[in-house]
Amino acid sequence: MTSVTRIGIISDTHGVLDPRIADVISSCDIAIHAGDIMGQHVLEQMRPRSGEIVAVRGNNDIEAIWDTAEHSTLEKLEHVEHLKLPGGSLVVVHGHMHGGNHPCHTIMRDQFPDARAIVYGHSHKMVCDTDESPWVVNPGAAGETRTRGGASCLVLEASEQDWRIESIRFADKETA
Repeated sequence: MTSVTRIGIISDTHGVLDPRIADVISSCDIAIHAGDIMGQHVLEQMRPRSGEIVAVRGNNDIEAIWDTAEHSTLEKLEHVEHLKLPGGSLVVVHGHMHGGNHPCHTIMRDQFPDARAIVYGHSHKMVCDTDESPWVVNPGAAGETRTRGGASCLVLEASEQDWRIESIRFADKETA
């Protein structure tokens, strides 16, 4: 039997994690947050089965925005994280340093050529660019800010033989 690791991937919560996204993460083995977290409470609401959370600092993850009591958590956030998974490695960045408001997939691929996939956020736009290697994916926004139709996330199922990505989007709360 092939062992599969489920990874819940989110970004751009801006201080609010949609509870429907939190439910998706609870069914995953590992959780990833690609930045603009804006509060330790968001990370605490992410409860993957293993308890492992990989998060990076976004352009809005700064001391002026985070609660003073949470600065020690903020200081631990890196701009780039590398995660070894069955079948390859995953790189996590926020994306704001890879082309401004429109992060460039070519720049990311050039910077991280050995990754199987690169996760980024920043644009609040869900993207699954899997036509070239490494894949470049963006889960969209998992909170309430600029969700572009509703809170969203990705679930990566990784095994030694295959990787698959599922896109999940929930309807905006106002229109639900």
